[in-house]
Amino acid sequence: MKYAIGYQLPEEGEDTIVDIVRDYRDQVAEVYFPWTDMASGRAALATRRGYTDWTAQQRLEADLRALRALGVRLDLLFNANCYGGYAMSEMLANQVTSLLEHLEDLVDGVDVVTTTSPFVAQVIKERFPGVETRASVNMRIGTVQGFSYVAHLFDDYYVLRDHNRDLGTIAALKEWADANGKRLLMLVNSGCLYACSGQTFHDNLVAHEREADELARYPGFMPHTCWSLFGERARWPAFLQATWVRPEDVHHYADLFAVGKLATRMHAQPRMVVDAYARGTHHGNLLDLMEPAYSRAYAPWVLMNDLFPEDWFARTSTCGRRCTACDYCAGVLERTLVRMEP
Repeated sequence: MKYAIGYQLPEEGEDTIVDIVRDYRDQVAEVYFPWTDMASGRAALATRRGYTDWTAQQRLEADLRALRALGVRLDLLFNANCYGGYAMSEMLANQVTSLLEHLEDLVDGVDVVTTTSPFVAQVIKERFPGVETRASVNMRIGTVQGFSYVAHLFDDYYVLRDHNRDLGTIAALKEWADANGKRLLMLVNSGCLYACSGQTFHDNLVAHEREADELARYPGFMPHTCWSLFGERARWPAFLQATWVRPEDVHHYADLFAVGKLATRMHAQPRMVVDAYARGTHHGNLLDLMEPAYSRAYAPWVLMNDLFPEDWFARTSTCGRRCTACDYCAGVLERTLVRMEP
């Protein structure tokens, strides 16, 4: 399985995504990217709390040209969970159209658009039929019925990440996809909680992050369910019950997915993530590989990947997620936790 990695603008002195792709070209199939300050599934690329990096678009465009020269596929993101009152407007359709036309001039167009919006998918189907449309993982589609309802709009689907440890369900979805000329992809290293109760709230908040950042916050409220949860040591096993797949276990998915998405758009060390999954092994803190990474929440404890039991994948991919009646993950947590002295 090859990987799709997320674009980010590096700080001065850091590796660029182009550098990382060049060094791991055989393992990287795609780079997915947002456009500067358009709403997407993560924070805006160029502006933070009113401060804009006016070089961002120039740097992004230069990197896209370099990535195109390296031969990787380009995946443009329109994956915000909410577009507000513009959600089915001529304005949004024109915004999508003008950007795709600009990218045609810049890099001979993009190969894929990943979106949460059926409206955006329809606009692309009508106006850019040569561009693949891909259902975002944030649509949370995980059934054949869900695929079929929007099959006229999407060529590819990110599978509901909550299915990542259920190979039987994924195989059934792939059977439908193969029969209908569709492709399935997976998100490999999400740190998000399994069946997270706060995902819709959080995804909508991120879509409106530029507005939210300018308003006074209500004191004492934590908008991220996961960070609130992991403030309690007793809740730490929930991380092991999540949807991520260790680098050592990715080979189990080779016949199910051609491409795995590595969440690196906001990651502090994208090269480390790509290296671990490209090599199929990681020596160190497993928490560091995820996005979000919870290293700060667990500190001074780390979760040593080398200490995972040999039966980890076999157990967690066949357990049926009967977590309330099982203490296996809690036992693995205690086995793999190591306290790092300052």
